[in-house]
Amino acid sequence: MRLSGPGIFGPPRDQKTAKAVLREAVSSGVNHIDTSDYYGPHITNQLIREALHPYPDDLVIVTKIGARRGADGSWLPASSPAELRQAVHDNLRNLSLDELDVVNLRNMLGSEASIEPPLTGLANLQRQGLVRHIGLSNVTPAQIAEGRRICEIVCVQNQYNVAYRHDDALIDRLAGDRIAYVPFFPLGGFTPLQSSTLSDVADSLGATPMQVALAWLLRRAPHILLIPGTSSLAHLRENLAAAELKLPDEMRQRLDGLTSQVAN
Repeated sequence: MRLSGPGIFGPPRDQKTAKAVLREAVSSGVNHIDTSDYYGPHITNQLIREALHPYPDDLVIVTKIGARRGADGSWLPASSPAELRQAVHDNLRNLSLDELDVVNLRNMLGSEASIEPPLTGLANLQRQGLVRHIGLSNVTPAQIAEGRRICEIVCVQNQYNVAYRHDDALIDRLAGDRIAYVPFFPLGGFTPLQSSTLSDVADSLGATPMQVALAWLLRRAPHILLIPGTSSLAHLRENLAAAELKLPDEMRQRLDGLTSQVAN
């Protein structure tokens, strides 16, 4: 997401660096990239293609459909059958793929809406061989249950981080069902996480608060996959180093006590 321009709209100021971030991530062992053709729009997928195609055999590119960008950069629902079909074909074209590894249906209809109509449309595209696996994004437990009655769901992508913990119970249930959980805004999103506890733990470990936040997520559950976005090589390296950070039990317990009241 961060590889496109300001506001996730238009091209980045430095396309060379954006491509370098992608190449270094993959060369460093990253084999899961989260994207969407509405980032830019089109820009991020085109950068991924230009930087990485032909793709390594073990690289999984996960994209999203169900939204589009307005001319003013706004985020708009786009879940009609025609819009979903167009979005899949846009992703295929801009990534230069014949089949998409994983497509998340991004719910833009609200927490009370049925996802059956758009998910049925996506499942039809899967049966046509355009999509290998299906996931859900921005959904409630009830919507996940509804989705699983329509097709196999391999991952759920919801907002979650050390301070925003609404999905605690859901994460544990998905672990039992072997469904991956992918927290978006793992570092707080457009307003980075701020917490004295986070800063104190980071200082004691010689790490940054953001590294501690990522390390906590990695240890929260084994089926969590992280997608911290960046357009900076230095920030990429900092994020990757979080995987090696050891969190003593006492520090994990302090972090466990953070709630959504923490500014994020």
